[in-house]
Amino acid sequence: MAKKKTISRAPAAAPKEDKPATLKDLLDGDTLSKLKAHAEALKETAHQEAEARRTREEAARKAEQKRLENDFEHLLDNSAMDWRKFK
Repeated sequence: MAKKKTISRAPAAAPKEDKPATLKDLLDGDTLSKLKAHAEALKETAHQEAEARRTREEAARKAEQKRLENDFEHLLDNSAMDWRKFK
């Protein structure tokens, strides 16, 4: 006759009390709210800097395009040489 195999199961998930304390648990609410506010301020500052950089790059691109439109050599180099369609 075959022996029945016994399966030993590991205990279920450990209770929450056994988990190590996190920094969020150790800090009081006031300090935690100050840190969150500071993080939000940093994100907003980074967003404003990115927007300002994008605006400067766009203005520089427009100025370069305007300069090239007034440059006759550039216009000749980049124009289509098929003059028949302009008859």
